[in-house]
Amino acid sequence: MTINHIYAVRVTAGQEYNVALIMETRARANKLPVRSILVVDGIKGFVFIEAPSSIYIDNLIAGIRFVKGRVGGILKIEELENFIAPKPIIEEVSVNDIVEIIGGPFRGLRGKVVSVDRSRGEVTIELFEAAYPLPTTVSVDYVRIVERGR
Repeated sequence: MTINHIYAVRVTAGQEYNVALIMETRARANKLPVRSILVVDGIKGFVFIEAPSSIYIDNLIAGIRFVKGRVGGILKIEELENFIAPKPIIEEVSVNDIVEIIGGPFRGLRGKVVSVDRSRGEVTIELFEAAYPLPTTVSVDYVRIVERGR
């Protein structure tokens, strides 16, 4: 069994998917031992490749138009975990955060988080557009953090 490493390749921003498709085609045609090719939405200008050696990466990217080069060194999977499996929003929301409701009957309204019930997955929000303080409880899946509380 061979040990695979993760390598980063710099590409022109916005061309990550095109380059990844070209790399996939080239790896299959040349029977290169590339285990995976990863494009992460949160990281512009990089494609990540899993292979046993950097020699295979160099052969894979040679002559591809939008490739700027291979980043030196080997990445650890821990460095990419935050982008691959982001934390649930319930762990990020806290009291006094400004949030926007993105679903349900109050969609589009903004408010300040008054309380967070992590066990039930709900947040209580005081809506800014209401004439008087109107605490509203919504599922955390229906909110998007606009600004962090102070």
